[in-house]
Amino acid sequence: MDGRRRNPYELTQDTPVYVISVAAQLSGLHPQTLRQYDRLGLVSPDRTAGRGRRYSARDIELLRQVQQLSQTEGINLAGIKRIIELENQVAALQARVAEMEDALDGAAAAMRQREAAVHASYRRDLVPYQEVQQTSALVVWRPKRQQSD
Repeated sequence: MDGRRRNPYELTQDTPVYVISVAAQLSGLHPQTLRQYDRLGLVSPDRTAGRGRRYSARDIELLRQVQQLSQTEGINLAGIKRIIELENQVAALQARVAEMEDALDGAAAAMRQREAAVHASYRRDLVPYQEVQQTSALVVWRPKRQQSD
């Protein structure tokens, strides 16, 4: 989540709104198949206070994906469960990478600010030291003599 307060009436992909009969109709599966998938942990809908299942739009999409993998690709339910777990892990890792990139960007910006502050604090009245080249020239100084009147 992005840290902002959400409107409690805002519908998102994760809002559990569909009862099992509607979810079955939307996914093209039998309600008993949805119950089996829930028992196996493939698609776990939210529950109401009375323990009734409530499916979200994301759950419906996942049900369709499970059906496609099972019927079209011929993958067994254990394989599908592993695929779903790995996809969830990848999504979690991608979210973590995005968080770390944001933190890195913030740290880099803070470092640039501190560096600018250090440079701004330099004394500008000092002249940087430069090594003087030595020569073999000889300079003779003779003071002027005072003349008497």
